[in-house]
Amino acid sequence: MDILGERKFVEIPGDRMHELPPLLVRSTPVKRLDRMMHMANDILLSEDVLANMPVLDPKLMLEFERRRMDLALNLVDQYQTFMHTWAWGDSILEWIRQCETTFETRSDLRPLLKADVWPHASRKSFVILLEDKTRDVPLTEPINLEGAVGLRLTFRQPPPISCFSDQFLFYLNSSLAQSAFHTWSGMNPDPVSDLPPERFHFDVVTM
Repeated sequence: MDILGERKFVEIPGDRMHELPPLLVRSTPVKRLDRMMHMANDILLSEDVLANMPVLDPKLMLEFERRRMDLALNLVDQYQTFMHTWAWGDSILEWIRQCETTFETRSDLRPLLKADVWPHASRKSFVILLEDKTRDVPLTEPINLEGAVGLRLTFRQPPPISCFSDQFLFYLNSSLAQSAFHTWSGMNPDPVSDLPPERFHFDVVTM
């Protein structure tokens, strides 16, 4: 085990650079924006985000409708962000599966994996490896990798927008995702060691 500062890295025999499968990031475009806006408006009405009081002044009514439209657009935007982040997490878990296959086929890498119920918390080492590699070669778009994996661990399939409250989309989304990831990764028994980033290479491809 190699120790660098506060981090521990597994020892890999030899000095070979190991090629891992590319991370293929699939997009999940939101279709039927008109239907999405209608459901977002239903959320606003059911949650009483805007008090549904009678307004007699046409100008005030116009302002009231504009504010509701802005909030509905904001909800849809937050949901699209959720879907995009979830798709990253789903792609990362699929990439980890492919990396497992690569490790299993190589005698010098096979001992590094623990056999357990998928997705085992020790697989967080691949998420940390991805974070390490993207520090040297930044992603084309900012993404919270741990939060993305946390969302995928929480939702096997992304729920429709009608399943969410406005509070979740506005405030609770990121905190829930981070909590899910750290709870999952914290289940890994000691010792916890990372994969040395200088020994691995892979590409990140946005589909």
